[in-house]
Amino acid sequence: MAGGPAACGPATGGPLVLGVRHHGPGSARAVLAALEAGRPKVVLVEGPPEADGLVGLAAEEGMRPPVALLAHAVEDPGRAVFWPMAEFSPEWVAIRWALAHGAEVRFIDLPAAHTLAAAESDTAGPRVDPVAELATAAGYGDAERWWEDVVELRGAADPFAPFEALAEAMGALREAYGHGGHARDLVREAYMRIQLRAARKEFGDDVAVVCGAWHVPALRRRTTVTADRALLKGLPKVKTALTWVPWTHRRLARRSGYGAGIDAPGWYAHLFTAPDLPVVRWMTKVAGLLRDEDVPVSSAHVIEAVRLADALAGLRGRPLPGLGETTDAVRAVMGDGSDVPLALVRDRLVVGDVLGTVPDGAPAVPLQRDLERLQRSLRLRPEAHERELDLDLRRENDADRSRLLHRLRLLGVDWGAPVPGRASTGTFRESWRLYWQPELHVQVAEAGVWGTTVEAAATAKAESQAAAADDLATVTTLAEQCLLAGLTDALPAVLRALADRAALDADVAHLAQALPALARSLRYGDVRATDTTALGEVAVGLAERVCVGLPPACAGLDADAATEMRGRLDGVHPAMALLPDAGGLVERWAGVLRRLAGRDRVPGVLRGRAVRLLLDDGRLEDDEAARLMGLALSPGTEPADAAAWIEGFVGGGSGGGLLLVHDERLLGLVDAWLGAVPADAFTGVLPLLRRTFGAYEPGVRRTLGELVARGPARGGPAGPAAAVTPGFGAALDEERADGVLPLLQLILGTEVHP
Repeated sequence: MAGGPAACGPATGGPLVLGVRHHGPGSARAVLAALEAGRPKVVLVEGPPEADGLVGLAAEEGMRPPVALLAHAVEDPGRAVFWPMAEFSPEWVAIRWALAHGAEVRFIDLPAAHTLAAAESDTAGPRVDPVAELATAAGYGDAERWWEDVVELRGAADPFAPFEALAEAMGALREAYGHGGHARDLVREAYMRIQLRAARKEFGDDVAVVCGAWHVPALRRRTTVTADRALLKGLPKVKTALTWVPWTHRRLARRSGYGAGIDAPGWYAHLFTAPDLPVVRWMTKVAGLLRDEDVPVSSAHVIEAVRLADALAGLRGRPLPGLGETTDAVRAVMGDGSDVPLALVRDRLVVGDVLGTVPDGAPAVPLQRDLERLQRSLRLRPEAHERELDLDLRRENDADRSRLLHRLRLLGVDWGAPVPGRASTGTFRESWRLYWQPELHVQVAEAGVWGTTVEAAATAKAESQAAAADDLATVTTLAEQCLLAGLTDALPAVLRALADRAALDADVAHLAQALPALARSLRYGDVRATDTTALGEVAVGLAERVCVGLPPACAGLDADAATEMRGRLDGVHPAMALLPDAGGLVERWAGVLRRLAGRDRVPGVLRGRAVRLLLDDGRLEDDEAARLMGLALSPGTEPADAAAWIEGFVGGGSGGGLLLVHDERLLGLVDAWLGAVPADAFTGVLPLLRRTFGAYEPGVRRTLGELVARGPARGGPAGPAAAVTPGFGAALDEERADGVLPLLQLILGTEVHP
């Protein structure tokens, strides 16, 4: 049996087949005009038919585009696909028109059950971009500019004429390119034809189809039902779930990775919502944005920018100024020829931070519902732009926010991330960077397999990870995450796994790697008023094993292993201060550092680091530190080992540069040793020294150069030369240092003793 309309438009008495460009405001306006003229009883829209039951939500007050239909496999929520719609999307306009006029709405694309079951996307050959092909045929090098000129910036008296012209053009392309590299489109179009036949059988020709213009020739083509069903036979399928989810303008943009996207969703939204005086209104928006950023822009700038955009459009033969003309006008008039303001305009207006909303009645997994409830109760609203959030954990609401964000991170829902460089270990302050993206709905659906609430899901996942972990570092990190997230129910299982792994792991490097996370966990537990007694016992036992095993483990290491062990040393040292001082643990650790500092078989980078840590803790006198440096830099020491000692002592971004600035004896020892390095050995130690001193701040390097040029004191007790250096004293002025104690007492709220 033959089927499908013989023509595109009412002239032949067939149904309306309206070929559009997804997310095109010109197409959306044309669809609205054609529907008003044709008044169909049913509107067929390119989309998954499983979503037919969700169409009514589009008319509810809480639905505000951009939004998207989300389909995911029930057994594997990570397999998901979106159908985004903006306010200016033709599909959205068609759905809203049908709901407002009592017409039925049906989706007619291939069911999501088949789409999600497909193993992989089409790979038959290069994919044809229809708009780019038509633009090239018209002599345009820019497809977006051609589309603006022929569709977005023009109107038509006949509401059906644009669709007839576009259908003819697409017919020529399909004749030349076939499926154009979209082999799966043949299957999709067969399903669409079957659905169109069914609608015509029920409603006659009072049918309108809104689909991508590429598909129009296929829907017009006469085929048999048998042939179409043959294409669909044997397609794999999976059980699916569908819902509406919020979308963003950024995800509509091509540069964000959405294949059917557009370069300028904010600009297209403006064209759709401001059909009268679009350039004037756009320039007014730009001026307002720049004024908010303290860029001086007046009304005269707006008037002149509009005039320049109009003039540019005339010179370039365009019907109206497009995005290119308005951008050039903004650069010349409001930006004084600079591209700096344009970056802001593109980010905030041309693309934009618009985030849609969906009504509460939209289907969702229980975990999503619980997350939305927590977001409302904690006043933590999802936003489409990146923002920073500072939390004071002494406040109940901020503490609950912190726990929620940590639980989501453990579940793999990447809404927030701690701000790098602003962590405050052991204090009441946290800083987060939040950025809500539509894909997070998929991550929430994936996490839903662990539980129906955020707390229960995070607890279940933590317990599962603890049971499956095969190394100590993984379990210690998990313990830290559990304390940060307030998962007290998961801690027993995690601590059992931690004790088991610690007992079986004899590698001191692994123990040293695990200890800092445990120490942080104890401090975090203290901040959050969490009972960490059992964790403290495990951590102290681990620290004692590190104290026993570290000295022999550091002997005889090569350069790479020594550098790695130095990182372990830097992590363990502050961790020891955070642990319960059972049995003088801190004193035992100081003894370990002294043994490392004095053993010749320990690599220079570790000996130097041990000396520096002892000096910083006040457990080593300045004279003794100078003596050890003198020994390490003596003529009998290999230059490479001496350079490594220097790197351990003053390298690694640990304030070593300032130490040399304020202690000219140490600087003199380094300077004297460097001047005595033989020429044949200097080339070998140069990379190590450059890495050490190159990490210093520019001001520190400049000051060191000035001190060396003046001739700092060369070893021995501090003499007059050190005292006369401008800005430095011969020793610490304790009376002046004690002047800060009243301020510390005010900040800490307790009595401070010098």
